[in-house]
Parts: sequence; structure tokens; C-alpha cells
Amino acid sequence: MIFIVVKFTVRPERSEEWLDLVQDFTEATRQEPGNIFYEWSRSVDEPHQFVLVEAFAGPEAGEAHVNSEHFKTAMAWMPDVIARTPEIINVEVPGQGWSAMAELSPRES
Repeated sequence: MIFIVVKFTVRPERSEEWLDLVQDFTEATRQEPGNIFYEWSRSVDEPHQFVLVEAFAGPEAGEAHVNSEHFKTAMAWMPDVIARTPEIINVEVPGQGWSAMAELSPRES
């Protein structure tokens, strides 16, 4: 599995609309056959930063993603909205998705 985390710092005047702007890109990516998950969060420390956590089944799925029309479309408009170059971690890890955390479970009520 290819596991990717990207931090996008958005221009302050555009940050409130960021999730709307990436909605079509997000939905199209989630429909890709090799996509395992694609999830956005907003940083609790930096109000204009959004964190994308994504995974793809393998290198072929990652390559298909970056060669897709929706990826190319997003890369064309994003430079006008971001405040700095995104930071990325991209690694290959074993498995095909999330696992349960062994150290913590809900208490029985």
C-alpha cells in the first residue's frame, strides 16, 4: 500500500473555501479503483493548513492517480490558492488499510 500524507497551507483569504474547492477532486479520487482512502482534516494548530491522508493499493494505482484528468485539473488551479509548496510523506507500507489499535478499545458501559 502507498501511504501519503500531504500538508496544504492555503492562502488565508481562500482557506474557508478550500474543502469546497477540492470536493470534485476528492470525490473523483475516491472513485479510483486503486484508492483505499482519501481524507481531509484541518490543522488544529494552523488555521489555514489542511492535512490530506490518502492510500493507494500500490505503485500502479498511485501512478494512475497522478496521471488522471482530475489530478491534472487540480494541479492546474491549486497554485493560485496555496500559500506555500505542500509538504509530503509518501511511503510504501504493508497492508491494505487501517488496522485496529491494540492498545485502546472502548470501555464497556
